[in-house]
Amino acid sequence: MSIKKPSKILAGALQRYENPKTTVLDFFGGLGVSFVMPGMTLFALLSVLACNETNMCKPTSLAELSWSFFKENTQTRAFVLPFVVYHGWLLWLVALYFILPADKVSGTTLRNGTKLLYPVNGNALVSYALLASMYGHYGRRPFIWIADNTLGLVVSSFLVATMQAILLYMLSFRAQVMLSVVGNSGNPIYDFFIGRELNPRIFGLDLKYFCELRPGIIGWTVLNICFAVKQYHSFGYITNSMWIVIISQILYALDSLWFESAVLTTMDITTEGFGWMLSMGDLCWLPAVYTIQARYLSFTPIVLSDVYCFFIAAMSVCSYLVFRLSNSQKNNFRSNPNSKISRNNKYLETKAGSKLLISGWWGLARHINYTGDWFLGLSQCLATGFGTPYTYFFSAYFLALLLHRNARDEHKCMQKYGNDWDKYCSIVKYKFIPYIY
Repeated sequence: MSIKKPSKILAGALQRYENPKTTVLDFFGGLGVSFVMPGMTLFALLSVLACNETNMCKPTSLAELSWSFFKENTQTRAFVLPFVVYHGWLLWLVALYFILPADKVSGTTLRNGTKLLYPVNGNALVSYALLASMYGHYGRRPFIWIADNTLGLVVSSFLVATMQAILLYMLSFRAQVMLSVVGNSGNPIYDFFIGRELNPRIFGLDLKYFCELRPGIIGWTVLNICFAVKQYHSFGYITNSMWIVIISQILYALDSLWFESAVLTTMDITTEGFGWMLSMGDLCWLPAVYTIQARYLSFTPIVLSDVYCFFIAAMSVCSYLVFRLSNSQKNNFRSNPNSKISRNNKYLETKAGSKLLISGWWGLARHINYTGDWFLGLSQCLATGFGTPYTYFFSAYFLALLLHRNARDEHKCMQKYGNDWDKYCSIVKYKFIPYIY
């Protein structure tokens, strides 16, 4: 017995080291997330209910929603088939996750010194090939059905996201589970929202990594394609505004999947737990909210002037290049610092051992990739014209999201680097938009 006692103490100490208590809570803690969760759910549903072919996304459509409208559009039988279809979609993506050939890429080093392996085989092209086959065999019917049943699919994704979050919260209390450093506060509501377990895996499926890019990102573009088919079916042509929106968003999605391994170094994978926030955001919020522009254009065929169309297209391309080139510079510097390209970079070496880029794109702003990301989203909103405020919510929400992420990153870096971070900020003075903020 005397031999086992110290080993238990050592195991407990190791567990505490690997799973430190979360002391700094975002979103105003448990009380704040108690409002965020119903707020996100309500808005995801209202984004469809208040912006559809029936009410034409009028500025007053939200105020005109009535109880009879809710009853007519939320009958149980209207959700059964979308629920089945949504689960079929998830199973298809899970099958591709395991079946397609994949490069095994190591993630970042975990607190216990180990690294997890991730299959990199972004399967968007296979899914798009399936869509092309469906169109060739069934014509427009499946695409129009998806466009007409967006609400049922969004509700289904919400139910799956919430059930997944509940299950993972319960499973996170297993022994020897590595917890997130930001989701182990002891407040059950807050920890459920942020996520306790860092890398939940079931039967070899890394749920956080899988959900981060596949169901939501690919689903977003599939919905956009369906809305374009719907516009063609209704009016006999696809407008230049629709082309700008769907090409821009498909390019962004393909970029995410082509550079799939880059997600392994993001805060979502390295730091956040997989709780309701990411589960809901990946599965429900993204396809519900990010498709507002294409959904609006599917029943409002806006034709842009040649000059305005060129301006929006140029803005979209330039924004994408800022986003992609800045991310590529950072990824190359991190993964291959001794390459010819990386050796030309200037950097600040910190006492913590990290090197902070201070040249090229990263000499302009501390989150220059966010700049390109936001302006790319804004260009997609501008393509919808100015007939409704709903299509611009995406841009406003995305700006708030990026500013919040920026604040979290700055706080984290300040704690990690101390005086070196102050020195870095004196060199790279702007946070987000060069010469403005």
